[in-house]
Amino acid sequence: MNVLFIMADQLRWDHLGCAGHPYLKTPHIDALAQRGVRFSNAFVTSGVCGPSRMSYYTGRYAVSHGATWNRVPLSVGEVTLGEMLRGAGLTLALTGKTHVMTDRTGLARLQIDGHSELGALLAHGGFEEVDRYDGHHTPGDETGYPAYLRAHGYDGDDPWTDHVIAASGPDGEILSGWHMRHVHRPARVKEEHSETAYMTDQAIGFMRHVGSQPWVLHLSYVKPHWPYMAPAPYHAMYTPEQCLPVVRRDEERRAQHPVLAAYRQQEECVSFQSDDCIRTVRPVYQGLVSQLDHHLGRLFDAMAASGQLERTFIVFCSDHGDFLGDHWLGEKELFYDTVQRVPFVVVDPRREADATRGTVESRFVECVDVVPTLLDALGIEAAEHRHRIEGRSLQPLLHKVPPTTPWREFVFSELDYSFRQARLILRKDVHQCRAFSLRDARWRYVYWVDEPEQLFDLQADPQEFNDLGRDPANAAVRAAMRDKLVAFLARRHHRTTLTDAQVAAGTHSYKKAGVFFGQW
Repeated sequence: MNVLFIMADQLRWDHLGCAGHPYLKTPHIDALAQRGVRFSNAFVTSGVCGPSRMSYYTGRYAVSHGATWNRVPLSVGEVTLGEMLRGAGLTLALTGKTHVMTDRTGLARLQIDGHSELGALLAHGGFEEVDRYDGHHTPGDETGYPAYLRAHGYDGDDPWTDHVIAASGPDGEILSGWHMRHVHRPARVKEEHSETAYMTDQAIGFMRHVGSQPWVLHLSYVKPHWPYMAPAPYHAMYTPEQCLPVVRRDEERRAQHPVLAAYRQQEECVSFQSDDCIRTVRPVYQGLVSQLDHHLGRLFDAMAASGQLERTFIVFCSDHGDFLGDHWLGEKELFYDTVQRVPFVVVDPRREADATRGTVESRFVECVDVVPTLLDALGIEAAEHRHRIEGRSLQPLLHKVPPTTPWREFVFSELDYSFRQARLILRKDVHQCRAFSLRDARWRYVYWVDEPEQLFDLQADPQEFNDLGRDPANAAVRAAMRDKLVAFLARRHHRTTLTDAQVAAGTHSYKKAGVFFGQW
């Protein structure tokens, strides 16, 4: 059986046809959900690309793996899915984005040459890079995309900046997509040469190359993440009236939580507080989602034609959502379902999963569940990694088998905003900029270091408008949620140098080691 692990970047859970969007066309993702299970309550462990992805790749929460923000290296001591598969004789290939940053300090401390086979594996997070393309900045030698663009006639020192994320003005001038006011215009790159098309081509090429050999591929798209430039016809596929209503109220900006008030002063949030920005960006964002869906259809057609689709285990997800003006915010990061909740579809081709095909599963799942699920699907014994992995295999939910222990009652997420302008606005030390959230069926609770707590009643207030974090009437609820958070954090898997079996074997064995303290 093959494994295809697909991730979109900054794709909101509610921006799919199968999730109920009234206008957005995603027929191929919808069809994928009909072939498997759509998890309607799937959440990430951080609303930021880097830490979320490191949790997807390790099966561990950011508070455990330590890569709490973008460009924070994953410690060389962390074990990723790629390394786990390699131990079982499999290779995890990558086409697209990972956001894995090399722990150069760790490699140097261990005197590991970053150019050696082991050094390269550790530097790349355990992935065998077919074509790595992290997007959002000028691509370098890690990807063939710049050469591909030049080969197709896109000239200049930086064809990505001049063509992929740019539009042409009325007089032929180049207009940068970094300025969101321009994204209603078509990108200067043809659709078939765009980022999404290119990375799909890389995935199809990889599958053709390996042929009938079993493979594991992480296909990671950089869209619909900003810059929100879309090629024709996707730039004009939707109108503002075909977008979801903006979720915000004026009272949210009265008696604001101090951290949210600071965030709302950041440039991206100020921009998305403008109706013009929202009406310009949201239709193009939807166009980028439809473009992604189109190319997934092309990928699935190629897999079906080669006979690979019916024998491939598929996970489709996102690393977080995008506010797009909701709650007077731009970007992501903060603790609202808009960002923390993600699309999540799993297709298990085995007959044991036939009973759940086309169903919607409402139990809570988290991004840390991907690693144990894939190990289970591939029949890899995870005992040597169980002391590290903090997620749960979804196989019981896919096969309609009762889980061995009660399923989780809440999901966890965290934020380290020490790199953000909000820290400077609040005049905080870097160690003060942490927050932790629990979200269950009723409540969203947030504990901020050195700031007031937040609490939302999701039954009475599903859009999370009314912050009860300082309401005396809800003190008991906050205390109960705080206790749950402390208990959760106390159970993190911080002991990683010995397996559970080794600890069990060494329990009460000091006399065997010749140590006889305490005798009378």
